[in-house]
Amino acid sequence: MNDTPDLFDSPAPDAAEPPPPPPATLLLGSDDALPLDLYAERAYLAYAMSVVKARALPQVEDGLKPVQRRILFAMNEMRLSPGSKHVKSARVVGDVIGKYHPHGDSSVYDAMVRVAQDFSLRYPLVDGQGNFGSRDGDSAAAMRYTECRLTPIAELLLSEIDRGTVDFRPNYDGAFEEPQLLPARLPFVLLNGASGIAVGMATEIPSHNLREVAAAAIHAIENPEASVADLMTHIAGPDFPGGGQIISPAADIRQAYETGRGSLKLRARWVIEDLARGQWQLVINELPPGVSAQKVLFEIETLTNPQPKTGKKSIDADQAQLKAVMLAALDRVRDESGKDAPVRLVFEPKSRNQDVTEFANLLLAHTSLESSSSINLVMIGLDGRPGQKNLADILHEWGRFRVTTVRRRTSHRLGQVNDRIHILEGRHIVFLNIDEVIRIIRESDEPKPALIARFDLSDRQAEDILEIRLRQLARLEGIKIERELAELRGEKDELEALLANEGKLRRLVIKEIKADADKYGDARRTLVEEAARAGVSQTVVDEPVTVIVSEKGWVRCRSGHGVDLENVSFKDGDRLGSAFECRSVDALIVLSDGGRALTVAVSALPDGRGNGVPLASLVELPSGSKVAHVLAGPADKRVLLASADGYGFLCRLGDMSATKRAGKQFVTVDAGGRQLPPVLFDGGEGLHLAALSTSGRLLVFPLDQMKELSGGGRGVIIMGLDEGEHLGTVCVARTSLTLLAATRVGKPVEVAIPAKDWEPWLGKRARKGKPAPGRSQANGLKGA
Repeated sequence: MNDTPDLFDSPAPDAAEPPPPPPATLLLGSDDALPLDLYAERAYLAYAMSVVKARALPQVEDGLKPVQRRILFAMNEMRLSPGSKHVKSARVVGDVIGKYHPHGDSSVYDAMVRVAQDFSLRYPLVDGQGNFGSRDGDSAAAMRYTECRLTPIAELLLSEIDRGTVDFRPNYDGAFEEPQLLPARLPFVLLNGASGIAVGMATEIPSHNLREVAAAAIHAIENPEASVADLMTHIAGPDFPGGGQIISPAADIRQAYETGRGSLKLRARWVIEDLARGQWQLVINELPPGVSAQKVLFEIETLTNPQPKTGKKSIDADQAQLKAVMLAALDRVRDESGKDAPVRLVFEPKSRNQDVTEFANLLLAHTSLESSSSINLVMIGLDGRPGQKNLADILHEWGRFRVTTVRRRTSHRLGQVNDRIHILEGRHIVFLNIDEVIRIIRESDEPKPALIARFDLSDRQAEDILEIRLRQLARLEGIKIERELAELRGEKDELEALLANEGKLRRLVIKEIKADADKYGDARRTLVEEAARAGVSQTVVDEPVTVIVSEKGWVRCRSGHGVDLENVSFKDGDRLGSAFECRSVDALIVLSDGGRALTVAVSALPDGRGNGVPLASLVELPSGSKVAHVLAGPADKRVLLASADGYGFLCRLGDMSATKRAGKQFVTVDAGGRQLPPVLFDGGEGLHLAALSTSGRLLVFPLDQMKELSGGGRGVIIMGLDEGEHLGTVCVARTSLTLLAATRVGKPVEVAIPAKDWEPWLGKRARKGKPAPGRSQANGLKGA
């Protein structure tokens, strides 16, 4: 039985200081002895709880992390309202770390800078004056130079802080009190979102539009059983500070909101500006979240002026091809962003006759102008436990919190009203009996008990009467008391009726949400419109070609079939390795000695002029690996793959193709193992597999006994081998076999074996076969 406590059931420790060590009874037990593993487990859980609940994750109620909450509360206590004068940021930071958050000043200042950046938060909570950074990654000026105050929308978090709406707790040293939550009047966890990494979990909540969230919150309060689909009639999707366009299908957006996790495809937005003489330019004015103008410019520079990859002396074929495409389409690019236009990236095409859509797709496909944004709705819920929530969970929980907050506010106001009525009733008694009250005060040694006994007053009323000023006993003041009493008694009846009627309380909450949405709401910035991901397709002419590979791994491509290979020249010391007659739309497969399959488009190979390029420059071979074999052809071409340890399988050439430059692991090769040359063959009836061992034994069996593995692997046993014996060569034959051998003096000979003479060597797969014919030493096979 695991006696580890569930730490999420207890209140989070104060994040203002490192978590205190767990109690001795928790870590050591009653006998002061505990196994080290259990002690470490419990201590780490205590630390994890501190990070998760009091540092990294926002609360569903106000959408804030502790440091953000403390900054806003401290600024409110300093009376830094939207109408006040800006003060130095250093003053605020000093107040926060001195009273509520005794950590480094940089951590507090960085948090304050983020909530002041209009490109980070959809609705900034701090009004910063000075350099608070830029979306290009420029950091903010030092806190001694910048100034700050609260923004008007911060009122939605702080206006009810002193109305009994939330609980307070002592700060880290007990000298002050701080709120556990802020009484948010709207779901800020959705409005501004959040990002953070905790222990074992992370959060990535996008921002949303205030009007849409307010409408969805109203719907959730009115319909406690509302589903995600119901709420999405009000919320179209995230609304990012920088605008942009969400191009993901509606189904993907809905799935992300239903599961609390997903990824959205985003795209920059642009306009086409017409210039003189028919020229035009493409201007980017909105970028996806997390993308800056400088990042896009750097990517363009990388594409048009690529550098060799690590360990390479020159750029590879893909880099060269992409460079040529970009330089052929793009003339120049410049950043005209400034005060008037936060984002303005100008792209000028090479020719005014270029197609605008193709030009835009080229930029989108190869830069961060089209990117992805993850959604991970992890937060601390009403129960104080962190978890992943869907959209309905968030709005329903916040709705319950808001109703509770308004109920507490109403109860607090009712208490104030009752207290004021109590005081005014005492004053009204004084006003009606002014002469007697004066006489009692004048003649009595202890007027307070005397007043209490004579007029049946409370201690509080009597104390107020004794401290009242004489001017407040005038007739006009008596009229004011009566009028105020009437108003307060009417308000008391309304407050009591509100607390007694849950429906009426909810209607008040909805009314306030509508008022706040009308006051602070704005138009959506991010366009939600489905679109296909940008891609640039390069048309390849389908024509016959011959791929030529030298023994030292240099590859090139010549047009046509029937190339005279004897007249093909190679570098000194090199010669022909293999040649493949295929088509320009086919793929070249490179097999490493470790069994990894890497793909190169035949159309990307250099032409036949010159000596070609090394294969190693076209693919990313794993560290320490070498090229073992090369093969090329159409995707439906059948392939026999075998290894020297006697295993093998069938597949098709397309099965070995990989979209990634690093390829994919396809053939299982043991340490020290060796792959035999792959055998390309056409399908059909009557095919046999012939296997020749290194000791000269030959086995022939029907090819349909072999297993076909489209995903690769080790395969099945082809031929039974003795200890120290290996499989030497394999081939596929239908009508005849040609045994490649050598005489005792080393003279090469060929021994033809027609199909009618195969009987001595025919058998079943995995058998050992029989010695090859003739007195010569067999070392190879060819099939026909």
